[in-house]
Amino acid sequence: MSQSESTTFACCRPYLLFILTIAPAISWAQVYPSKTVRVICAAPTGGLVDVVGRIVFQKLAENTGQQFVVDNRPGAIGVIGAEMVARAPADGYTLLLHSASHIASPHIVKKLPYDALKDFTPIGLLAAQTGLISAHPSLPVKSIKDVVALAKARPGQLTYATSGTGSFSHLAMVLIDFMTGTKMVNVNYKGGSPATTAIVSGETQLIAGTPAALLTHLNSNRLRLMAVTSDTRLAQFPQTPTVAESGIPGYEFRGWVAVWAPANLPRPVVERLSAEIIKSIESADTKKRMEALEPWTMTPEQTAARMRADHEKYGKIIKLAGVTAE
Repeated sequence: MSQSESTTFACCRPYLLFILTIAPAISWAQVYPSKTVRVICAAPTGGLVDVVGRIVFQKLAENTGQQFVVDNRPGAIGVIGAEMVARAPADGYTLLLHSASHIASPHIVKKLPYDALKDFTPIGLLAAQTGLISAHPSLPVKSIKDVVALAKARPGQLTYATSGTGSFSHLAMVLIDFMTGTKMVNVNYKGGSPATTAIVSGETQLIAGTPAALLTHLNSNRLRLMAVTSDTRLAQFPQTPTVAESGIPGYEFRGWVAVWAPANLPRPVVERLSAEIIKSIESADTKKRMEALEPWTMTPEQTAARMRADHEKYGKIIKLAGVTAE
């Protein structure tokens, strides 16, 4: 290389390095997704997580021209599905669809095969998860105060259906037990759908189910709604008080449905996925389909912050209540 060529190369070197640095980002942003994306759903079919995910990812497929295939892999509080994603390549073609149970499981399962916070890249929230504390009509209660009084009169006799140890429906009831000194019995089912079937049939007496799961049964008077677990009343049920308003001051419990990818997903893919998810949820047709599902969107940064906060909150509840894997 001549002296003049060497001088020219030296002058251009910073620009070449800049181009080489941004080239991968430009490439990722332009081509993703270029093939089918596998969405591992850590929950059974028919429940809130599955239903919300299928609605949103169907819209993503329409908007991007690529298939987002939901693959249900439930079991072990979502650990089975989450482990599959934790071990997958960080290329955006394997995603995790799960609930807040994802950040509850580290406090329940002694040895997880992954780190629930460090081994995943938060993408965004899809929907909120508010519990409707409801009773089978055969149970002589009309309010949370009635439930607490009956539970104290019959310790260890009242039963509630849940979608598993550490699930939202479980911890929502555990928190009532802890804050009131009662002891109700958790009856586990393999997902929200079978848990709902159990309460409607009278196999169990109580449930903290979602609006989407219980609405039809509430409207047909096969269940009795008593309170909501959020800190404010739901617009869909304006006459229904919160648990806090019903005699348990300070009670608030709200979960969510979210999407993750394996750790270290390239930033352009994170941003593309986040933008497409928010766009899909905010589209008119998706909003209509999710009217009863409490759509709730967050940026990746907001999702990560919510995860950390709830990880700490759930940990305290689980520790205080002595919840362990069964």
